[in-house]
Amino acid sequence: MLRTTTLGIKDVQRAAEEVHHAAGRSTTMEECAREIVRFLYEQTTDEAGQRASALVRCFKTQSFAELPSDLQAVVTERDSVTAATKCLTLLATAGDEPAWNSRQQSAAHKVIPLPSPRIAARSPMIAQLIHQFGLDINDVVNPRPEVLLNLHERAYNVFYVNNALDSPHIPAQQQFVVPYGIKSVIGFGGLLASGDLFAIIMFLKVEIPKEKAELFQLLAISVKTAFTHYAWGDPFAPGSVLATQG
Repeated sequence: MLRTTTLGIKDVQRAAEEVHHAAGRSTTMEECAREIVRFLYEQTTDEAGQRASALVRCFKTQSFAELPSDLQAVVTERDSVTAATKCLTLLATAGDEPAWNSRQQSAAHKVIPLPSPRIAARSPMIAQLIHQFGLDINDVVNPRPEVLLNLHERAYNVFYVNNALDSPHIPAQQQFVVPYGIKSVIGFGGLLASGDLFAIIMFLKVEIPKEKAELFQLLAISVKTAFTHYAWGDPFAPGSVLATQG
C-alpha cells in the first residue's frame, strides 16, 4: 500500500516489485501498463486508508504510422500529421468512473497528435509535464538519434502540481478537477531506448508533499525496465519471451 502521508523508499521498492511481477504476467506493453495503473489506483491511499486516486493513466508516444488502424481513425488533424508524427497514446487507465477503466472508452485522450513543438506547447499539461521531466519538447516530438542514448540513460524529474485547483497546467477544471475533488497531480516517466516518451499520471484526491511526490521518480525506473521487454513499435503487440517469463 502506498499511503501518501507516510510514503517512504521501502514502500516504493515494494511497488517496484509489483511492477516487475506485472511485466512477468503480461504479453504486451498495454497489458503491463494496465496492471500498473490498476495497482497504483487501488493501492494509493490517504491517512485513513481510503483510496486517494481518482484517476491514473499511462501514456506513450509513438509514430502515427505505428498506431493500430482504429487509433489512426480518431486522429482528426490529418492535414498536419505525417507517418512520422509522434502521437501521445493512451495505453491504460483506471479510475472512479466506469468509462475511466477502458482506454477504448476515452472520449478525448486516446491519441493526441504532436505534429510540432509549437502545437505540443498548446497543451498546458503535456508541455509542463515534458518541461518538469527535464526534457525539451523538440526531443519528444522530433527525437534525434545522436542524442537518444544520453536521454535514454538519464533519470527524469517528477511532474508535480501541489494544488490542482485553478492550476493553469491542469485542464478541465469545472468538468473534472472541481467535481472529483482533485487536489494534487503526479506524473513520472522517461524515454525508452526507442526514443518514445512514457508517462504515468496520477490525479489525487489528497494533497501530497513534494518530497513524497519525488519518490515516484524511483518507480519510473522500474516501469521503464518493465516496458523495455516489449517490442519497440507496437505496445499492443506481444512482447519478447523475456516479457512472458515470470
